[in-house]
Amino acid sequence: MAKFSPLHDRILVRRVEEASTTRGGIIIPDSAKDKPQEGIVVSTGKGRTNDEGKTFPLAVHEDDRILFGKYSGTEIKIDGEDFIIMKEDEVLGILSGAAASNSSSKKETAGARK
Repeated sequence: MAKFSPLHDRILVRRVEEASTTRGGIIIPDSAKDKPQEGIVVSTGKGRTNDEGKTFPLAVHEDDRILFGKYSGTEIKIDGEDFIIMKEDEVLGILSGAAASNSSSKKETAGARK
């Protein structure tokens, strides 16, 4: 992948794909899916600069799992891969412990009860 460094308070995000089947085993076609509003921060800018030239670091860091609004950011393609570039202000929150819950759902079989 080409090296991309966002400027100022912008971040580069890769969307996290949602599961294509429901818990009951129903397959959801691509046309019925909404774009996921969850992603992983790939790279960040240096931070916001005020009028005096002082730089304030960003609250989000690389590899953070974040939630963002449905129409946030600008979709771009780098080396054939889709990303979103957005300002830090468009991030709604940082998810913690989300990676562990996703790995357990992959092991679930169709029709399994919890």
